[in-house]
Amino acid sequence: MKQKRVFFLLVLFVILFRSEPTLAQGIQNSGMTDREDSTELGKVKIGGYIDTYYAYDFNQPKDGNRPYAVSSSRTQEININLAYLDIRYQTNHIRARLAPGFGTYVNANYASEPSTLKNMIEAYGGVKLSTTKNIWLDAGVMGSPFTNESAISKDHLMYSRSLAAEYVPYYLSGLRLTAPLTKRLNAYIYLVNGWQRINNPNQKLSIATQIEHKVSDKILINWNVFYGNESSKIDSNYGKRFFTDVYAIINPNGKLSFTSCVYMGMQQHANFNGLLNNSSNKQTTNWYQGNIIARYSINKKLSLSGRVEFFSDPNLVMLRNENTARATLGLPKGTTQLNSYGFCLNFKLSQNALFRLEHRHYMSDDPFVSTNGLPVHTEDVLFGNLTVWF
Repeated sequence: MKQKRVFFLLVLFVILFRSEPTLAQGIQNSGMTDREDSTELGKVKIGGYIDTYYAYDFNQPKDGNRPYAVSSSRTQEININLAYLDIRYQTNHIRARLAPGFGTYVNANYASEPSTLKNMIEAYGGVKLSTTKNIWLDAGVMGSPFTNESAISKDHLMYSRSLAAEYVPYYLSGLRLTAPLTKRLNAYIYLVNGWQRINNPNQKLSIATQIEHKVSDKILINWNVFYGNESSKIDSNYGKRFFTDVYAIINPNGKLSFTSCVYMGMQQHANFNGLLNNSSNKQTTNWYQGNIIARYSINKKLSLSGRVEFFSDPNLVMLRNENTARATLGLPKGTTQLNSYGFCLNFKLSQNALFRLEHRHYMSDDPFVSTNGLPVHTEDVLFGNLTVWF
């Protein structure tokens, strides 16, 4: 243990005494994956992204999987969270994107998708519907707009993803209509297969809306809504689901940057806590969360970030799978409420390389992880990360 801590201190020492200038960019929506870092070859752009990490969980889970996470989920091993190749094509009236991906994030987050669909970070084609306005209709697999964090860690103030992002769709499959309402206001309408589904087991479509307002070059506010029926042959107890979130991104390239997200979901279900068995007699339960993340730039190369958050799911709508797995192993019921705080050191190695060290601490009133079969109420994780893109 002492050797690992000495290693982190040595890396920190090296970082603190290096400094190189970087270029600032205008405000962008970190909650969306449709970001361009690529090389142009005529009408085709090619890019790539590799996010590698090492996570040390002080509770040392026996299976090596970090609980309640799909991003950077493996512990005590050097691994790839996400690597993808990004190919784009665009003319005045047609556009397409193909981004096949691999890594532990894909293994954990696409587990329910069949065959090669597991590896589709994004794959869509679109047509422009107007000759005078920037109105587009896209079809395929697209990154979702929900919460202020996507699967792309380099776009965020912290390395690890908030609990908020881990429990909403990272991707949507279906149609997306994009329309600018004003110079700073964009609207999106989605018709999709469901809550993070490419393969659709319930054969029902869901809708989502997004309003993105760039208040100024330093402030962005985004509001999303999802509505659909999550019942299926796999789980007929589920009914209608409503979800809404609001997030803000403030001064992302300044000396002091902030982002914050709050959301609330409502789910109909016929068998909460084993009390109901009649699928026509559905009750509604809520889950909700809130977080705030801040970053202070020491210089143009080095910055420090911090996050506090809470996540409450009293009837295990989102935390259901984790607790089902625990029951199978004969472990105590997991948590219905999580809180965490963390700190992250960010060092820009170059314009296309980022190194990070992060510590994250989880707390719960209920036991939510187990060390050697014993329930505990806290979890500490250390992350080391190197991300390179082109």
